[in-house]
Amino acid sequence: MSDINLELNKISMRFGGNQAVDHVSFSVTKPELIGLIGPNGAGKTTLTNVLSGMLKPSSGTIYLNGKRIDGHPAYDVTRAGLGRTFQITRALGRMTVMENMMVPGLALKPNARKADLEARAQEILGMLTIEHLTHELSRALSGGQRKLLELGRLLMLEPSVIILDEPFAGVHPRLQETIYKYIFRVHEDGKAIILISHDMGAVFELSQRLLVLHNGALKERSGCNRRLPRP
Repeated sequence: MSDINLELNKISMRFGGNQAVDHVSFSVTKPELIGLIGPNGAGKTTLTNVLSGMLKPSSGTIYLNGKRIDGHPAYDVTRAGLGRTFQITRALGRMTVMENMMVPGLALKPNARKADLEARAQEILGMLTIEHLTHELSRALSGGQRKLLELGRLLMLEPSVIILDEPFAGVHPRLQETIYKYIFRVHEDGKAIILISHDMGAVFELSQRLLVLHNGALKERSGCNRRLPRP
């Protein structure tokens, strides 16, 4: 189990006169499953982009496992142990599913044996029920299958904290069940997950704690009585 200590201290992000994120502070110190919710324009995506290194905050600090990561490039944040998905998947369309899985694996461990990375990738694809697509080009996959592939690529990076940005959007109900199982499995393996979703049923079923953003500010921190996993 990876050590987890994510600390946000008064993070703000301004775009001209627009205060997109307003002095947000919270911490993650154990393998929690956290829901991050709020209306459109609340600042969820901006906060995610700041956390993942895509944006440098206007003020405030972020520490992950003792290392300050605010303002660091995204690849540095990823190596520190924070990974994220995107609302619109970013698979490499001209590469096969296996090749897509190998890219983050080699980025994290450039000296790893190819056979070891392939074995790890195959294990993850099996967990996601898409191992039969190993040799398919990713551009040939359905939207839901691309979501699963993005989740698999994320696991190849071995993050301790995972941000899932709208993982259920546009996904067939059968594949949604696979994503549910993925989230529970990864959480049980000792990783912290921050779930951003407009599917309130999924958020309340999955989350142990809720963070509510409104107009860029963190308005509420609350516990959440999570039900048992779906069979």
